[in-house]
Amino acid sequence: MALAAQRAFEFTAPESWRAIDFISDLHLSEQLPRTFEAWREHLLGTPADAVFMLGDLFEVWVGDDARASGFARLAVEAMAEAASRRALGIMVGNRDFLLGAAMLRDCGAAGLMDPTLLTAWGQRIVLTHGDALCLADRPYQKMRSLFRSPAWQAEFLAKPLAERRRFAAEVRARSAAQGAQRTGGLDGDAAVDVDAGAAVALLHSLGAAELVHGHTHRPGSNELAPGFKRHVLSDWDLDNAERAQVLRLTRDGFVRLAPSRA
Repeated sequence: MALAAQRAFEFTAPESWRAIDFISDLHLSEQLPRTFEAWREHLLGTPADAVFMLGDLFEVWVGDDARASGFARLAVEAMAEAASRRALGIMVGNRDFLLGAAMLRDCGAAGLMDPTLLTAWGQRIVLTHGDALCLADRPYQKMRSLFRSPAWQAEFLAKPLAERRRFAAEVRARSAAQGAQRTGGLDGDAAVDVDAGAAVALLHSLGAAELVHGHTHRPGSNELAPGFKRHVLSDWDLDNAERAQVLRLTRDGFVRLAPSRA
């Protein structure tokens, strides 16, 4: 189903806020320690009043019962500390769509529905992870519909944690094997861009002129159609590359910045 056919969750920023940071596609895991530390330092050190994380915060998330130990626990502790200083919002993506209420509670974060209509300082901006708008990748969209269904999720979450982790590893391996093909593999990442017509229809239906999304790993801003603009978030990788970027919104508009240091 195209996002334009859905109702958006609405979030109004307090008038006292001065800045909101947007990040996405960090793909955090214990294999990326420099990326994790840069993310943690930004959460703790940014001068922004809020940080909205728009999907794929984690490389994989197999259920909130994984949050209590190991690497996941470090992430929970980082967000809980940051939440004592500023507002945090989390939108799930195609890698971490099973992140739920228990994780949000422990992190002190608010859940952001996909899409979310943000109203801030007179600006109306639609936030989405972006994968649901990549309509040309039909195999991925079919799989997305299956994985997002309540029945599939209930059945999957009923399995032992170790079995879920094995399944996730198998899916990631198959997706990596498909990554060089036209589509983005089983996870849909990167290879297919959002459908401009669907994106404009979504904006029009919500009375907004600007879209912020991640997922495609193609950071930049461009006009979708006359009067409609999008801002694509960067993925983060400071272990294998030097790539990390924050999109900040203030009363004066958007600006792209390097992550803050605590």
